[in-house]
Amino acid sequence: MGGMKATALAPPTPGAPPRLPDEIASSAVILAVRNLTKTYASGQQALKDINLEIRRGEIFALLGPNGAGKTTLISIICGIVTASEGSVLADGHNVATDYRRARMKIGLVPQELATTSFETVYDSVAFSRGVYGRGPNRVFLEQVLRDLSLWEKRDARIMTLSGGMKRRVMIAKALSHEPQILFLDEPSAGVDVELRRDMWTLVRRLRASGVTIILTTHYIQEAEEMADRIGVISKGELILVDDKAQLMKKLGRRQLTLQLREPLTALPAALDPWRLELRDQGRVIDYRFDTSDAGAGVPTLLQRLAELGIVYVDLNTQQSSLEEIFVRLVHAPGAPADAGAAVDTPPAAGAGR
Repeated sequence: MGGMKATALAPPTPGAPPRLPDEIASSAVILAVRNLTKTYASGQQALKDINLEIRRGEIFALLGPNGAGKTTLISIICGIVTASEGSVLADGHNVATDYRRARMKIGLVPQELATTSFETVYDSVAFSRGVYGRGPNRVFLEQVLRDLSLWEKRDARIMTLSGGMKRRVMIAKALSHEPQILFLDEPSAGVDVELRRDMWTLVRRLRASGVTIILTTHYIQEAEEMADRIGVISKGELILVDDKAQLMKKLGRRQLTLQLREPLTALPAALDPWRLELRDQGRVIDYRFDTSDAGAGVPTLLQRLAELGIVYVDLNTQQSSLEEIFVRLVHAPGAPADAGAAVDTPPAAGAGR
């Protein structure tokens, strides 16, 4: 699987929480998921042998269709759901056996709004900081609230805020204890353009300060713009992890479109090797090819067209987007079938735990 490396975990010292080997617990990896499986009491397998390493200070986008297992994976990492098998280490701390220290490293902005309606904005965020054992720090909390355009609303009760403002409060609460790993689970769902812009500005600032960002999103163009690496999950299986640039290079496609001076009734047999498409009443030729083949096919094609006396008056190329690559991956014949919407939402509390 691209962008990943297999590294054996060091055996834990008796009585001590398991930690990563020194070379992995250093600056290279901040989150390690090993052989993670989740099967609920109903028999439904939400995750299948997930292995993943997240690098310190990167922005990692986890993509997958509804029901793929994204939220289940995040919930296990954050200690909300118990894994059936496997382990998760956050900055070297096991989320199951060293929960308190592991959870200190993690901030989570969930999909669903969950705030205490009668609290003020400031009190709610300050309380979240205290829950993790962090001492009062008004200067830090003020900066977080200002970054999220919440400082003027600090004394407002949360119940009086708009949905977008409540989303901002959720982000502030997740950042209140200064986590090193921040999960954003569908952060753009249902938010306005201004909040989306502010949020991504804050994400870039956090990343620059060394915070690792892991996001799931249905706005794949955001992942294409923001992420350093991409992971694709389908039916509980992690089917691909790779650097974004390498993914676009290896799996991307290009389309060459030629506008002809004179229409053709049919394509000459000499052009069969390129598998071209003739459309728009014979006035346009389309050539689709993988980016890895770009250097070999196009110059020869253009030369052959000239030899055949086929003249084009306009030429343009298009690069496939991350969204197109994602759709091809999850619907490819060898990819896991769609899991159905139920997988991404854990069953009722306590089931399978």
